[in-house]
Amino acid sequence: MSLLTDLKKQILIADGAMGTILYSHGVDRSFEELNVTHPEQIQNVHEAYINAGANVIQTNTYGANYIKLARYGLEEQVKKINQKAVQIAKLAAKGKVHVLGNIGGIHGAQTLIETEEEIKRSFREQLYCLLLEGVDGLILETYYNLDELKTVLKIAREETDVPIITNVSMHEPGVLENGLALTEALKQLEALGADVVGVNCRLGPSQMVTSLESVPLLEKAYLAAYPNASLPAYRDGVLFYENEPDYFQTCARDLRNQGVRLIGGCCGTTPEHVRALAEGVKNVAPLEEKVVKQEELVEILPERKHREKTIPELAKERPTIIVELDAPKHLDITDYVEGAKALKEAGIDAITLADNSLATPRISNVAIATILQELGIKPLVHLTCRDRNLIGLQSHLMGLHTLGISEVLAITGDPTKIGDFPGATSVFDVNSFKLIELIKKGNNGISFSGKSLREKTSFSVAAAFNPNVANVKRAVQRLEKKIASGADYILTQPVYSNEKMIELKEATAHIEAPIFLGIMPLTSTKNAEFLHNEVPGIKLTDEVRARMKAAEGNRALSTRESIEISKELIDTAIEHFNGIYLITPFMRYDICVELIHYIHEKNALVKTNEVTI
Repeated sequence: MSLLTDLKKQILIADGAMGTILYSHGVDRSFEELNVTHPEQIQNVHEAYINAGANVIQTNTYGANYIKLARYGLEEQVKKINQKAVQIAKLAAKGKVHVLGNIGGIHGAQTLIETEEEIKRSFREQLYCLLLEGVDGLILETYYNLDELKTVLKIAREETDVPIITNVSMHEPGVLENGLALTEALKQLEALGADVVGVNCRLGPSQMVTSLESVPLLEKAYLAAYPNASLPAYRDGVLFYENEPDYFQTCARDLRNQGVRLIGGCCGTTPEHVRALAEGVKNVAPLEEKVVKQEELVEILPERKHREKTIPELAKERPTIIVELDAPKHLDITDYVEGAKALKEAGIDAITLADNSLATPRISNVAIATILQELGIKPLVHLTCRDRNLIGLQSHLMGLHTLGISEVLAITGDPTKIGDFPGATSVFDVNSFKLIELIKKGNNGISFSGKSLREKTSFSVAAAFNPNVANVKRAVQRLEKKIASGADYILTQPVYSNEKMIELKEATAHIEAPIFLGIMPLTSTKNAEFLHNEVPGIKLTDEVRARMKAAEGNRALSTRESIEISKELIDTAIEHFNGIYLITPFMRYDICVELIHYIHEKNALVKTNEVTI
């Protein structure tokens, strides 16, 4: 009995969700662990789907790889869990239905930190376990990242001749998250040796039908569809699906009319859904010819033309000054506006605004950025991964673009536990690396989900860098990854050592992206000790701490000493970097104004000397 032979002659019905049923039974841990601890539960689910009319079932191994099992401390049981899964499925199948080894995507809908090599190793281990147990085929499902799916498909195709089903998942009907049309993605999978190509998860039957209308019948591969029961609802902290299984009877015919030959169910589906699918295509022959709907071409407008040069463009031409002046923690912005005006008059290139730094709420930096624009000041807006999920981040960036704000600093963000609301939840759907990639995706006119934005954004993206570490070269390797992700320029944490600046310059000599050296004036010895001992990423030298200690108790003397220390640091920074990033302490913009004048005087002197020479 061959899966491909059967698919050539008829439409096959696959099973539905395993996790939905187990979850409804109160299972809230690793579903795959039950292969070992409660095999009878898994076998009962398989048999329920077979009795409902499934010709094809898949092993309970969607997350049975090293990376995902490690979340439950089960990473050393990969072999045992996968072996048992195949054995259980075969017991249920009794040789009458096809058993597919299920290998789910690692990335899923969120970003993970695993490297490509780690994913390959994890995939190979699970693949060998399933093949050694003699599955009838493989199903690679729920891959949002097409590159990941293509990578593992190549590995699988090299190792086995059994039929391989590859199902991609989409956030938006008809388009993958990288912006590629579903039709093109499926053709690429077919070219790499997939025997069945299709879609699963995230979308309900109607959206899957819509997605497949533009997909032709392929020459070498059959089409598959595993829709969710419906869009999920949410109540009392629980996701659930509401549609009636009978609806799937009509859906089965609709999917058949798009050329699908392998029809199953994903999240929310039950044996009753599968029964409805089987009834829907009972005695119905597969589609042999198809009229394909032409894909609608969405015009993407070019990025808006900005009269002003970007910050990295300025930094490549001349010495450039950015000043951080964070939004107030209260609603009185009088002093803030006066400070911004003073900084503009002193001759800065941009004001940068933190995004609730140290997890402490402030006036929205976008609101303040809008006010800065009205004052004729270029705003550089920080954007953290902490406070917004992917939906919020996408919306936020669309809003920034609409307001004409094009300079952003992408950072992961301080954890909420250190701020004013320690009980608040940190989101962290993505990290700074992925956020940079997603922002640059918008510059190509594509949203996070892959859908067209109908206009290209024009963000210039900064990345943060902490040189205050023992091994700067290792830190630079991390920085290189941010640049590879798309960062256009770099802002460093404040540095209080001339030697550290020189070390940083030597370690980054190969990096073309402009680096803005962070300098934050101190206000007192108490401030110095707090920064040194309690703020992550900041370290002061013993000399700086001693000099501030000597001025203890005298505000005017502390200010003068702080300015002198900052000027000494600026001297070295100007010699080695084209960008200075001044961080205003406690709204003491008067200190920054004096330092800005000093920077301009030093730069003018350097320029004069160059001309003289």
